[in-house]
Amino acid sequence: MAPEPDLPELSGAQKRWALAAAALFVFSIGFLGFALSNSVLVAFAIGWVALQIFGYVGSLQRAKGDFSHPLFKSQVILHCAAVGLLAMVIFGGRAG
Repeated sequence: MAPEPDLPELSGAQKRWALAAAALFVFSIGFLGFALSNSVLVAFAIGWVALQIFGYVGSLQRAKGDFSHPLFKSQVILHCAAVGLLAMVIFGGRAG
């Protein structure tokens, strides 16, 4: 059995950003299942999952695996904005 490489311990900020990214990804997978079963917003759901995969992988490569790098943080915030836009579409987006 090959020895495992010594990986550095993640800081608290890195753990929080990684958790936020994972939660958004799991939410998008759940929404993809909902969209496919109800035939609603299917293109958005598929595109959102693909955007997360390519965005997170690309930003982590450029940040050299640092989850608290500003580039990775911007990806997480971008997908938070997508959740907000999705909520506005679902709930009507009425202000008052």
